[in-house]
Parts: sequence; structure tokens; C-alpha cells
Amino acid sequence: MKVAVTGCGSVSKMHFKALSEIPDIEIAAVADIKPERADAMAAEYGAKAYYDFDELIENEKLDAVHICTPHYLHTPMAVKALKKGINVLLEKPCSVSLEEIETLRKAEAESGKQLGICFQNRYNNCVQEAKKIIDSGEMGKVKAVRAFVTWERSENYYSDDWHGTLDKECGGVLINQSIHTMDLVQYLGGKCKKVTAHVSNDHLKGIIEVEDTASVLMELENGVTAIFYATLAFAENSDVFIEITLEKGKLRIEGEKLFIITNDGKVTESEFETEAVYHGQRYWGSGHSVLIEDYYYCLKSGEKFEIDAVEGGRAAQIVASCYISSKSGESVEIE
Repeated sequence: MKVAVTGCGSVSKMHFKALSEIPDIEIAAVADIKPERADAMAAEYGAKAYYDFDELIENEKLDAVHICTPHYLHTPMAVKALKKGINVLLEKPCSVSLEEIETLRKAEAESGKQLGICFQNRYNNCVQEAKKIIDSGEMGKVKAVRAFVTWERSENYYSDDWHGTLDKECGGVLINQSIHTMDLVQYLGGKCKKVTAHVSNDHLKGIIEVEDTASVLMELENGVTAIFYATLAFAENSDVFIEITLEKGKLRIEGEKLFIITNDGKVTESEFETEAVYHGQRYWGSGHSVLIEDYYYCLKSGEKFEIDAVEGGRAAQIVASCYISSKSGESVEIE
């Protein structure tokens, strides 16, 4: 299969390395508006370099394209590729507004092609085990969820031309760093029906235009309450913490460890045989390679990739609704 990657920044390196490990995949082309970045990745992987996305999809006969560009370009680029009959694997967030989410879903449905969204932490062994336990019902129904993301981002992180900007990043800690955890809250706890959110810039006032801190009250299906807190003002990149309270105990995810806590106080740390493989920062999780491998398995087999514009778009819906809620001071219902 002939594949291209557009956007040759830091996250693209995980895509390139994962693609290079999959048999029968040819990285045919790369694109970036910065010629030196496109040239470097093209040379490393024996691909053709483009400096314009439209030229890439016009001139190359591609089976799939990976979109790793700044947020504001994700939906427009994905829609263009789908309309050209190209399958798309899209970095998060898939969209930056409720309107874009609907546009993306319509484009995928009309194209007949597969669009996948990179929520790689769903593939972490601890998440898969937690999902299995919850779905089995062995610990009863979900009663509550709490999640915390406490990371560090300094002024230097925002020294490029798009991070920290409203028009390109389109938000801060919610839409960028913690959207993965937001996805896991509703993946494990149940679909989100309503949010009441507050976002603020507590750390880098006058340096960035977006929020570095967010707190969200989420109402999940069946009336389950979820509490969500994220900040980039901490002193380190701590392990993400997610706790699901069930009728018979709790499931606690800390980084890539799962603790099973029963109501009698017994604590079991779940052990996993597979050793994690990291192509990027450890706090990004180890699931990128597994997700990308699964995506191409689905393309080759004709099976439906689960994290599409509908399923994968739910987290983007929640985030967009959080921004509306914070601005209005009111709760926002999610369809």
C-alpha cells in the first residue's frame, strides 16, 4: 500500500517509525510547508518530498495519508483527502468545532473510505484490561469516574508558530494534551451527555492565548458523574490518573498500570506480558504502533476501524462543548 505523511513535526516521527515496521507499506511521499523538514524525512525513508498538501494528494496515487499538521488544518485536509478517495489516519483533535465534526463525519460517510483518529491510549494494555472488566459486569455498574492530567509546559514549548495560538492550536490543555484522557473517560465510563466546564490561563499569562488549566463536570450516560481536571502548570509530566468507581470496587489507572481495588480493601496490580514500545515521549503512551497496525489491518481486511469520525469524534465534541460552556457559564448538552 502506498502511504504519505503530511506534517513532519515531532508527532510524525511515531507515524514514520510505526509505518516502517508494517510489511507491504511503502512510504511514498511526505509533505511539510517547511522544505527542510520534508526533505529530511523524505531522505530518511526514501520518499518524495512535497511542500504543499494539495500537490501531494493531486500527484500521488495514495491508499492512505497520515495527517500530523497543526489542529486547524486537520478537518480541512482530511475532507480533501476523503473526497479524492484516499483513506485518512488523523492525529487528534479530528476537529476544532462542533461544525467541523459534522463536516468530517459527512465526508467520511460519503467517501466510502476509512478515517481513523489517533487515540492510541485506548490500546494501552491497562486500558484494554479495564474495558474488559467493565464490559463483563463482574464488578457491577459504573458509579463514578475521576481523572487528572498534571503536566508541565514551559514558555519554550510555545516558541513555534502555532502552539498557544487560538487560530492554529484552537485551544490549550483540553484540545491538545488532555483530550486523550477525556476520550478514555467516556470510553470506559460511558458516553458524555452534558458538561459544565471552566478553563483558564493560570501559568503563562501574556505568553499564550489559550488555556493551561481546565476543570470539567461531566454527566455520563445512566447519570454517572465524572470529574475531570487538567493543567500544564505542574512541575513535571506526571502519570495520568483515571479512577472508575464500580459497585464492587474501583479500577485505577496510573500511567500504564492498572490497580484493581475491591470493596473489602484488596488491591491487585494487573500484570501484562507485552512489553511497551515507545516511539515518542513516555507520557504519550505506547499505543501508537498498535493503533497504526490495527488501522492497516482493517484497510487490508475490509473490517471497520473502530475509532472513526463518529466514535473518535466524541472526544472532540466534548472538548468543543467545554469551551462553549466555559465561555457562556452554562452547562452544555451533548447529542
